[in-house]
Amino acid sequence: MNDRTALVTGANKGIGKHIARLLAAEGFGVYVGSRDAGRGRQAAREIGGGARLLLLDVTDPDRIAAAAQRVDRLDVLVNNAGVAPSLASPTDTGLDDLRRTFETNVFGVVAVTNAFLPALRRSPHPRIVNVSSGTGSLTWSTHPNPQFAPGSGGAAAYRSSKAALNALTVLYARTLVEEGFKVNALAPGLRATDLNSRAAEAGGDPAEAARGAVRLALLPDDGPTGGFFSWDGTPVPW
Repeated sequence: MNDRTALVTGANKGIGKHIARLLAAEGFGVYVGSRDAGRGRQAAREIGGGARLLLLDVTDPDRIAAAAQRVDRLDVLVNNAGVAPSLASPTDTGLDDLRRTFETNVFGVVAVTNAFLPALRRSPHPRIVNVSSGTGSLTWSTHPNPQFAPGSGGAAAYRSSKAALNALTVLYARTLVEEGFKVNALAPGLRATDLNSRAAEAGGDPAEAARGAVRLALLPDDGPTGGFFSWDGTPVPW
């Protein structure tokens, strides 16, 4: 692997794959986190450079532990893996959908981050980027202008999971600040990916969002921590 290493979860497609490609172009040895070995290997081949598969299911503690044992030092962790199995309002959301969403979008982030902290602590400039969503902003969700609260109460499981992820971002940033970590959340915007059921009309380029994640991954030591930023670097209100 290269001198600098990065792990991107859910990197076999979508925004995660673009993040991995951009980090490889920056000279990182990139671990392509994927729960599907075949798709992960194919993505690593397409990314090229120092990319390699790291078999990783963020909902499986044993596979997380096994993956962490393979990584001695890590400079950047991008928690990108996410699911949105339901677009229902809270009154119509089943508990199974809620549990499945939080299992990946919240619990998975905590499990992976904590498992890879020893490797991150060996880096002189550790960075953690959590791929969140503007729909997780409580400020925007409670704004009287529908432009800032799209879908009213829809996608309750997904939106609440991203609000929880935002809270965890702040808590990790404050906990790890004295160790030189930079921990920030990204609002990638509406993108044409498999995660988004409105991908056809969204049309948003996932590579554009990926550039925002890489910007946070490459923050200098005097850069912000515990922040929530849009893909273009604009701060997003909590």
